[in-house]
Formats: sequence, structure tokens, C-alpha cells
Amino acid sequence: MNTTGYAAGQGLRLIPFRGLRYVPERVGSLAAVTSPPYDVVVRPDGLHHLESADPHNIVRLILPQAGTAAERHQRAADTLERWLAEGVLAPDPAPVLYVYEQRADDILQRGVIGALALSPASEGIVLPHEDVMADVVEDRADLMRTAAAHFEPLLLSYAGDGGPGGTTAVIERVVERVPLLTTTTEDGFGHRLWAVTDPVEQAEIASGLSHRQALIADGHHRWATYLRLQQEQTVPGPWDFGLVLLVDTARHPLRVRAIHRLLHGLPVAQALRALDGRFRVRPIGGPLPRALDALADAAADGNAFLLAGDGRFHLVDRPDEQLLARTVRTDRPDAWRTLDATVLHSTLLDDVWRIPDDPEHIAYIHDTAAAVEQAERHDATAVLMHPVREEVVRDLARQGITMPRKSTSFGPKPATGLVLRSLGVD
Repeated sequence: MNTTGYAAGQGLRLIPFRGLRYVPERVGSLAAVTSPPYDVVVRPDGLHHLESADPHNIVRLILPQAGTAAERHQRAADTLERWLAEGVLAPDPAPVLYVYEQRADDILQRGVIGALALSPASEGIVLPHEDVMADVVEDRADLMRTAAAHFEPLLLSYAGDGGPGGTTAVIERVVERVPLLTTTTEDGFGHRLWAVTDPVEQAEIASGLSHRQALIADGHHRWATYLRLQQEQTVPGPWDFGLVLLVDTARHPLRVRAIHRLLHGLPVAQALRALDGRFRVRPIGGPLPRALDALADAAADGNAFLLAGDGRFHLVDRPDEQLLARTVRTDRPDAWRTLDATVLHSTLLDDVWRIPDDPEHIAYIHDTAAAVEQAERHDATAVLMHPVREEVVRDLARQGITMPRKSTSFGPKPATGLVLRSLGVD
């Protein structure tokens, strides 16, 4: 591996690596060993479902179960070592880049998986747009450090020119060939993966990315973890690179969805009482899709949220202007100050409901129906959000302004388990 980092002024630098992949003959099916990204798995139901899908499901590496954090991380490392020894996972014979395709109904997304160079100089090249939680970064860092592996790629988007040349040309040629693997996961998405072995094509991809910057679409905590672990090293090596999927959104626009909040210990009735005189609150008839349509209509005119958990839906909008002026910081652009996530955290969580932003009090859930179901089951409050537009996200990121954590969910996200990166076999 070439372990030199970024040179000043360079763009993205993606290099080949020897991916670890499941050996199909050793598992029930590729679909049965894959998983959504670790933070999308809805615990405990989703975790148990994946663990029972196949004894080698990747969730045993990304969300190992044990009594303490140290034991969990060591279990993942031991499991990875055992699966390699048993031939469940095996490294590809030579370093390659991978073309990855996801397809479902009218959705087609293609990108390139590789090892991306990390460096303090990458600031301004790789753009984060959300804050991160220190405890999550610490947990992911301990897991990666103990296992010496990257189990799932970040999703990065870049704005290409949409033309037929460069990286796009290589991808379009490669997808006409026989793929390394093909599978369809239970969410209906078809997945295909190809190896780019030709040094000329690898160079074409590198050249096409060399003057690009990328937005972190999914994986802020893993990106922060990559940087932390890289900074711990004293000599160049595999920690100077991180596993990523790069998608040209000029060619394959991403979908932007909201991430919802589940407020433990806050019944809906109590949440609504605290809003009296501060926000407008209206009951909204179901079912859920109809209530979400009402949320979208209200969000077009200003901050709006949908509360659920008592068997009904409550539309919350039109916050008191004096309340916003008092609770939202003024040293940020208007685009940031008016974000629903900003108002939720600064005004509702911090001031009105006074709920600490930690896992004991708040869960972040991507699936809307799951958020509602869990709130109703546990007498809690689900705060359903409307997604922010991608151009707002990118504009703030270019200004160096981060949004409140878990403000957006870009997708489709890569399936975890199709290709891993060991830091010992590159």
C-alpha cells in the first residue's frame, strides 16, 4: 500500500485495498449475513432478527453483545479472527477498487468503494455536516482499534459533472462485466459488486476524484473515528486510510430522509402540556402517511414536528418568536438557526422539555413506523421530523457549519457485510 497522505490542495485520494468478503459456500446466503449500518439497526428487535438470520451475520461484528464495552469489542475481534481462520471470510487476492450498485424500483445508485486517504489536510475536502457524540466515537474507536478492521464503508457524495468521462466511464464499463457477487436483501434492494483490477481503470478513477470534495452523507461518527485512530499513529500505515463508498450525486442523486427522536420517560400528554403557549398544537388524523403529509405541508411554512406515542398524532408548529430568540444562538447563519433540528434541540429539548441528549433519555430512529411503535409500547414520545433539503446541508457544510447531530439520513445506504477492510492484510 502507498501510505503517503494528502498533499496540500489535493482533492479526494482513493486507493485500492484487499477487501474481506464472505465466502458464499460457507454461509446460508449473502443476503442473510448483511445488515444495515450499525446505527440503523433498531434495538433490540432488529438486532435479534439479524442475529437469528444467520450465525455469521455481520451484526456480530458491528454490534457485538457482551457485558462490558471491552468485552464486546474483544468478542468482535475474536469472531473476525475465527471467521477468517474458518474460511467464512477471506481477503481478495490483490488490492482493488470496487464498483457497487444498489437497485430497487426506480432507484439506481452506483459508486466506488476504496480506501480514502486521511489527513488534517482533508479538512475542506471531506465535509462533515453534523455534530457527533463523543461517547459514540469512543465506542467505535475502541471497536476498530481492537478488531483492527473497518466493518462498513462511509457513504460520501461528490458533485461530478454528470458527463460520460472519468470515474463515470469506468463505472459504466465495469457494470457490463460479470459481478463478484449479486444478492437481494429483505428490504427489496438488489446489490451487485465488481472488482476494478485494471491499473489503467484504477488510475482513471483516481484522476476523476483528484479535484473533487465530498460531503459525508452517512457515517459522521465513523469519520471522526477514522481521524482519531489515524492521529494516534506515529508512523505511516493502514490507519491513514478509511473505508468509504463514493457516489456522484450528479449522476445518482441521493435521497434525504429525517431521523426521528424517541424521548424515553416523557409521555405525550406531558410533552403537550409543556408546549402550551409556546407552539401551536393540533390533532392530526391518521394513518401515519396522512399525518406525515400534514407535517410536510406545515414544514413548508416554518418549523414543524409531529408527536406520537398515545395512539394519535399531534402537529406542533408556529413556535413563539420570543422563545426562539431566547433559545437559539445568534452567531450562526439563518439557514442554521431555522433548521427543525436546531429548534428541536435548542428550544424543545434544552429549554421546554429539559431532556439531556444522551442514550438514557433519547434514541435516534430512522424508521418512522418503528419510532411510533416504540413510543406507543413504552409510553414515550416520538418526535417525527421532516427531512431537510440536500442543498441546505451542502451549503452549510461548505461554510464549515455543522448541523445538530442526526439531522439527516442520506440513502440508500450501503449494505454492511458485502466488503470489509482489514488493517492487517492491505
